Formats: sequence, structure tokens, C-alpha cells
Amino acid sequence: MRRLVALLAVLAVPVTLVSADPPGLRVEREQRRVVIDAKIAPRKLDDPKFEGKIYPIEVVACWPFPKGQKAHETVVTIDVRPSEVHQALESLGLKPGMPVMGESKEPPQGPEVLIYLEVPGPDGQPKRLSMDRVLIDPRTNKPLPKSVQWRFTGSALKQPDPNKPEKVYGADTTGTLIAIFPVTNDTVIQTNLTLKEEKYIKLETNAQLLPPVGTPVKLVIEVPKK
Repeated sequence: MRRLVALLAVLAVPVTLVSADPPGLRVEREQRRVVIDAKIAPRKLDDPKFEGKIYPIEVVACWPFPKGQKAHETVVTIDVRPSEVHQALESLGLKPGMPVMGESKEPPQGPEVLIYLEVPGPDGQPKRLSMDRVLIDPRTNKPLPKSVQWRFTGSALKQPDPNKPEKVYGADTTGTLIAIFPVTNDTVIQTNLTLKEEKYIKLETNAQLLPPVGTPVKLVIEVPKK
């Protein structure tokens, strides 16, 4: 009888299930940041449709080629679903704003986040590289302005089948996680830049700072301290 009472008491205690982070993504709640496994992306893709061209950088992170629609103009490639990163940011208390695509009077809206890479350092310890160090204008060798903000906009929803009402998270169809210019709203993070700046700001990766193509690195999205 005592064993039965003890068993019932145990069963009456609510069980809290702790959901594990998806593969390739880690939420560090104390540091208020999301850490994503990534690799340095190639700047030239071996595919005839690109004709051997190197395109200016327009996104920071996306799926690798051929899944990623922006794989020919990205800094790093990732394997996680963009919606998983969205959920991770919401778990840190952030609420998505509103993405923008094309010409707009208003820039993308949303809470500001910090974006940087952790790359292998010469002493074996990770070295932090902010995006204003990673991205440069090859014509002037000037870095991306520090005034550029990164905003958690969240993605637009898409209707894959026009004959069905179901909608999906747009960024999960393109693989784009972080866009520099509003060339797409199928992304999770955009900057405060508009399409007007895209005509004048042409970006390339800083090869003197980044490790070789294919090197595993960490992409970090951090909530700034108030």
C-alpha cells in the first residue's frame, strides 16, 4: 500500500520536458545568443549558369548550393532551418518585426541584434570577427559601416500551392537566414539598409581575415546589452 501511495505521488508531480536544440544550433541563454554551425562559403560556384562570375555579397548566411538560392553571394553556409533560428531568437525574448522586399519608404523593422563570426584563432582559441571587419568594399577597401544595424524581422509567409490555403515560412523555402539588402523578404534578419544603398554599396569578403573556404566556423546572433 505504501508503495502504491508513493507511486501515485510521483505520478502526480508535473513533468517539465526540456526541448533540445536542433542539430547545428545552440541557444546560450545566459549570454543571450544563438550559436550556429557554419562554413566559409566559396565565392565562385562551379555551375555553368553562373558563368564563372563572382557576385557581390548580398547575404551573410544561407544554405549551400544548390539548395540555397543565395549561395553564390553569401559569407557562410549553414544547414539549420531558418525557422529554427527564428524560434531560438524568440526563446530569448525577442519579437520579430517586419521584413521588406524591394523599394520601400521604410527600412526593415525589428529588434536589433549583433552578428559576428567566431573563427579559429592562431592560438587555438576562437577569434571574434564582426561584420564590419568581414565585409569590405573592394573598390575602396573600406569596411561595412558600423552604423549598419541588423534587425530580427522574421520571414514573410509563402503560399507554395496557389490552389491550397496553407502557408509556409518563406525562409525555409530559400534557405536565406541573414540578408544585407531587401532583395528578399524570405529571410530571418535584415539590415536597416534600403534597396537604394544596394546600388552604391558593393561588398566582398575580407580574405585577409577569413579562413579558407570550407573552414568550420560559428555564426553568432547576440542580443545586445541594454
